[in-house]
Amino acid sequence: MNTLRSCFTLVLTTAAWGQAGDAPDAIFLNGSVITMATGGGVAEAVAVRGDRIVAVGSSARLRALAGQSTKVVDLGGKTLLPGFYAAHDHFPSAGRIALFDVDLNSPPIGTRRSIEEIVAALRARAEQTPAAQWIVGRGYDDTLVAEQRHPTRADLDRASTTHPIWIVHTSGHLGVANSRALELAHITKDTPNPSGGVVRKNPVTGEPDGVIEEATSLVSRLTPGLTAPQQLEAIHWCDTEYLSRGVTTTVIAGRGGAIAPQLIKAWEKGWLHLRVSALAASTTGAPRTLEELAQLSPLPEQIRVSGVKLSQDGSLQGLTGYLTQPYNQQPAGSKNFAGYASRSREALAASVLKYHRAGYQIAIHANGDAAIDDVLHAFRAAQAAFPRTDTRHRIEHCQTPREDQLDAIRELGITPSFFVGHVYYWGDRHRDRFLGPERAERISPLASAARRGIRFSVHNDTPVTPVNPLLLVWCAVNRLTRDGRVLGPRERIPVMDALRAVTIDAAWQNFDEATRGSIEPGKFADFVVLAESPLTVDPVRLKDIAIVETVVGGRTVYRK
Repeated sequence: MNTLRSCFTLVLTTAAWGQAGDAPDAIFLNGSVITMATGGGVAEAVAVRGDRIVAVGSSARLRALAGQSTKVVDLGGKTLLPGFYAAHDHFPSAGRIALFDVDLNSPPIGTRRSIEEIVAALRARAEQTPAAQWIVGRGYDDTLVAEQRHPTRADLDRASTTHPIWIVHTSGHLGVANSRALELAHITKDTPNPSGGVVRKNPVTGEPDGVIEEATSLVSRLTPGLTAPQQLEAIHWCDTEYLSRGVTTTVIAGRGGAIAPQLIKAWEKGWLHLRVSALAASTTGAPRTLEELAQLSPLPEQIRVSGVKLSQDGSLQGLTGYLTQPYNQQPAGSKNFAGYASRSREALAASVLKYHRAGYQIAIHANGDAAIDDVLHAFRAAQAAFPRTDTRHRIEHCQTPREDQLDAIRELGITPSFFVGHVYYWGDRHRDRFLGPERAERISPLASAARRGIRFSVHNDTPVTPVNPLLLVWCAVNRLTRDGRVLGPRERIPVMDALRAVTIDAAWQNFDEATRGSIEPGKFADFVVLAESPLTVDPVRLKDIAIVETVVGGRTVYRK
């Protein structure tokens, strides 16, 4: 049996319908209820008692169940769906960026269009910050600024030389330090490249230019963490933002036990309404992670640990994703560069075997097809050594799987979580710069996966991109880039399949299908109310449908 499932999965104990005093607490009538249940179709009404759904059906039938204290909500023709999943997320990092860091995103997410604007924003923060204190920024994109390059230490030194400055790439896989930050981190021309990372250096002088690939902890470990009150503020900000997007469950992809106490405090304070699953980070496969997971049980019903997160490569847009064929446009001075792995195939397989044998669900970050090859090898070897059924091991992002790899994913019972938002945010650059037209057409190959019967989720990878499940549905259905061009029309999927990827299939992927993901009696009353039906609106308008209300456990927690 899956260890985490036995520890954390809830057992349904709902009372039988029809007993005395069993009138619903609330009934939602006169709507279009897209149940996402197998064969469930579309209903008109839902009845709720406590935090559970007790009936689904016609408005006339459910109205008859109302008691004197039942709250009757007239949906007025609006659409009600199961609450959305943020299926791969870094909650509450978006709150930290919004409240405490310097936002360096370019359009369409932010406003920075050049390195000069980035420097100006950092300089403005430095003028408000006592000397010697750290300045941290997040979200710059070298492919979206006018200069078409990464900032360097020299650029950041123009913002301040008395403050250590550290800024993180939009992908989260690279960062840039100014001279003061490099000095504090003891990074010099003699610093070797760490395992699975690169300290970039000036080709003439040999001095570090400030850019660090993958091994960002060389500097980030020195930056001050948020205080306990600030952590709670970040959680509260994110909770409000996610609920406004219809999200009722977030899956934190890679956090240790340190986040759990703050989540519990926020929940007790009434600042956390979302349901939270955390995939515990393990970059080295250290035994402490298993001990850390064990110490987290029991947790409040709202919060649970769902597995272990590993990584095998970096970011395609950062050129650190690991491909079998070279990048379409090569970095300066490179030939046949195809990225690199975070660790050896053998080291990955050893970590996977340990967690697989211990009964955990394992999620592995792999963007490039060479990294996916390593992941498939590791999962196959683990199953050969210690066979398990229904593992639901995951591949995170899964940007460039080949046809043979999708066959292997189906064979091994793996479930991908696709970062389909790449089609919109970076699709034009995948086509013209990173991958070239042929490979770019097949990023996030949802239709190819669906044809094989592979169940998958889709995600925003917030804070890499803002949380927005309806944008993901729009991307999956239309595959339109920022420039308005269709990228990979053969990989489009129908609206219902896209909705499944942010509701019931995401719940199934996370071993939550018994309690959420569809509107059925016995499940949590987690809903999102939309102004229009995704099934009838023009598909190009899917991302523009308004979120009217979000309900968690029968309680309205957001209303437009």
